Amino acid sequence: MLEKLPELLLPWFAENRRDLPWRKDRQPYHVWLSEIMLQQTRVEAVKGYYDRFLQRLPTVQALAQAQEDELLKLWEGLGYYSRVRNLQKAAKIICDDFSGEFPQNYEKLLKLPGIGAYTAGAICSICFEQPVAAVDGNVLRVLSRFLASDAPVTDERTKKFFANELSKVYPKGHCGDFTQALMELGATVCVPNGAPLCESCPLQKLCRANQTGTQSRYPVKAAKKPRRVEKRTVFILRCGEKLAVCKRPKKGLLAGLWQLPDTEGALSLPQMLEQAEAWGVHPRNILKTVQRDHVFTHVHWKLTGCYLECDTENTFFWATPEEIREKIGLPTAYRQFLEE
Repeated sequence: MLEKLPELLLPWFAENRRDLPWRKDRQPYHVWLSEIMLQQTRVEAVKGYYDRFLQRLPTVQALAQAQEDELLKLWEGLGYYSRVRNLQKAAKIICDDFSGEFPQNYEKLLKLPGIGAYTAGAICSICFEQPVAAVDGNVLRVLSRFLASDAPVTDERTKKFFANELSKVYPKGHCGDFTQALMELGATVCVPNGAPLCESCPLQKLCRANQTGTQSRYPVKAAKKPRRVEKRTVFILRCGEKLAVCKRPKKGLLAGLWQLPDTEGALSLPQMLEQAEAWGVHPRNILKTVQRDHVFTHVHWKLTGCYLECDTENTFFWATPEEIREKIGLPTAYRQFLEE
């Protein structure tokens, strides 16, 4: 059945493709950057980040040479900061080992930091017209419904099987469009949330799930482990116009990023004042406290925010509003407390 996909999808894609900034050309740097940004992030959210990133770092060479704080500031709000760090690591290798030119070999791409089977497939097919499948969540959903497959899409063996079978039917000279057509169908028609728009789907007559009315059954996913819950107290310490920030440890969650000072546990009001005094910032009083949440892949933070006026700049780096706005990238878990 898969051999029918190109003749059905390519005409549909030609008429229905969205006008997205990373589709204006097929430069490997642009395709690579967009695919990394789009991991775990919605298309609409990525557009502004993509344009801003390329304005500041227009080439692989510029990315390789960027200062870490600038890099993290450009990524602020996208989350999963290891992605942008791996982008730079890979950029340095491309510049040092490949004279700044992207390797056109799938296996060589896989060896670059942060590039897995999906991203390597996307670059090879979109940029270099090679018959290499790029199988992400959108593509897995389309294929699972099209074939009414009970294979769990969370299993790496399922992804490898679909990638291998898809690669056999890639149309010569249209590999890039075929990859993007599959992605587009999953993103806009065979959607992840809610009922698929089968009446608009070019595959509806052949789709086994549509034929049997079992669309909601697919894709099959293995049960997720529950997230670990952690309670923390975040301190929003102000001294005049300045705000206290510090760097997180170099290992672990959000490694090496800027943060607002925090502690483990949900502290009581007296404990909050005691902690601030221990830092030597001489708190005057607690302005307010708020409750917030932030969910990571495996951890759920339940956060208490404590707003304090302080008399002394001590222990931390004290940043002006302009510095925080222009230079210091704060992860969303902390940045949300500055939006109060």
